[in-house]
Amino acid sequence: MTRCQRCLMPNTRPDTAFVDGVCSACLTHDAQLTINWAERKADLAKLFERQKPNGSGFDCIVASSGGKDSHAQVLNLLKLGVRPLLVTATTCMLTDLGRKNIDNLKRYAPTIEVTPDQTVRAKLNYLGLKLVGDISWPEHVAIFTTPMRMAVALGIPLVFYGENPQAQYGGPIGADKACQMTRRWVNEFGGFLGLRPTDIAGQCGVTAQAMKEYEFPSTAQIRRLGCEAHFLGQYLGPWDSHANAELAIHAGMQWEMPHEGNWWPWENLDNAMTGLHDWMMYRKYGFSRACAQLSVDIRMGIVTREAALVILNDLDNRFPWVYAGVQLKLVLEHLGISFDEFNVIEKGFAAK
Repeated sequence: MTRCQRCLMPNTRPDTAFVDGVCSACLTHDAQLTINWAERKADLAKLFERQKPNGSGFDCIVASSGGKDSHAQVLNLLKLGVRPLLVTATTCMLTDLGRKNIDNLKRYAPTIEVTPDQTVRAKLNYLGLKLVGDISWPEHVAIFTTPMRMAVALGIPLVFYGENPQAQYGGPIGADKACQMTRRWVNEFGGFLGLRPTDIAGQCGVTAQAMKEYEFPSTAQIRRLGCEAHFLGQYLGPWDSHANAELAIHAGMQWEMPHEGNWWPWENLDNAMTGLHDWMMYRKYGFSRACAQLSVDIRMGIVTREAALVILNDLDNRFPWVYAGVQLKLVLEHLGISFDEFNVIEKGFAAK
């Protein structure tokens, strides 16, 4: 494993390109400094101008978790005079802090929470962990499919997500330029890890009907509505996680360090399973949450690469016995597995 010469991004992170020893996230950071953001903001205005009245009373849907970025998106859209409807795909194991922050954001914009069958969801967490090493697989799928399904159901054709992940954390060359989240983008980068909702049907008693809640709307439905999903960070950039957190906290969002292995204290506060997700990411790829956060701060000039590497060596390899105030044993009980069974699964995915 080698790291980017400018940040800490390892070349083992999936889909991350390197050019002359520099990762695509650092190259994208440089490119964003040359973007005419006034023109991008004008492009955003045009998106709303071409929308026809849909009868819902809303101009768009915002895919929301209730976190810092969701707060920032809503507050920035309200400043533009936009009327957003928030759609939250209920997370796998909602924390008390996550509940409080979803409720806080409801003070600023109406919110619809879509909660699937929780018995099925626990089975999907287990299958995601066992089949692709990602306990959060159903959450990642729902994040990208649920808001689009609601857009089709309610006839609201414009949907917004936060940042383009390839622009913030790296990806294939050119992927950072995408402003629109297409069905093809979701299939490639939406966290499926090669496992489709249709592949799950029949396993652990999960029916095909239950998996329909996790499927992307059909191409015919999207075309009939003229539905489009865009990354708001590509229009109101450059994306700044620190500024988003400051704006969200000022608006009432609550926070605390979710885990001692994190660097930022105000990210991923809503799902108690995130600790195991991050741990498996580290075990598979040698890439931790702290690495991603520190790399962003290096690019922003908040910390030097040398200092960040010392910090990372201290934060990496910290096991999530407790995450966001929830003990690991409760997470495993939710999945219906023992710690020994988890160890067997973990070892099957661990990098050699």
